[in-house]
Amino acid sequence: MARPRSADYDDKRQAILSHSAAVFAKHGYDRASMAEVAQACGVSKALLYHYYVNKAELLFDILHAHLQVLVDAVHAVDKTLPPRERLRGLVGALLEAYRDADNEHKIQLNELSKLPPKRQKVLTDMERDLVRVFADTIAAVNPALAGDALLKPVTMSLFGMINWHYMWFRDGRALTRGDYADLVTTLLVEGAAALTAPAPMKAKRTARA
Repeated sequence: MARPRSADYDDKRQAILSHSAAVFAKHGYDRASMAEVAQACGVSKALLYHYYVNKAELLFDILHAHLQVLVDAVHAVDKTLPPRERLRGLVGALLEAYRDADNEHKIQLNELSKLPPKRQKVLTDMERDLVRVFADTIAAVNPALAGDALLKPVTMSLFGMINWHYMWFRDGRALTRGDYADLVTTLLVEGAAALTAPAPMKAKRTARA
């Protein structure tokens, strides 16, 4: 007979995910043990295994929960906004979703490939959904990029600016998340405009440089 769930099962599970993310981010998924995770969570290994049968399932749930927050945040941005305003809204929404999620974000970047292929696909499909939303909006801002080979590298460059901000960004300093969202949007939009400008205009800009 299956063991019944306690009334606070979901709260305990969320606490386990948070503490586990900190352990995986600090030590790396491969080196972290379930014993270390249990200690960080303040529970016994037996109780930890009641929630997660193995380390891979724990990693999957950490990443799935994190990516779901990102997907929900992006899809909540008003689709009726003018393209540039929508792009700014998407960047801002993603930066806000990353708040207090440095551990989960680090694991997403470094550990997702450690999962079995079927589990990886669930998560990479979620990542592709995020990329598609941004790529469609970038193409709406700059129609010259629609269907162009540059759209993917431009889109992934945007993610590069967003995804690695945790390495240096600190709340409470001169630059706010909103300021950085403005900066990233401007760099992306103006930079892409230069890439897709007519040849004479590009030559003029090169000459001025």
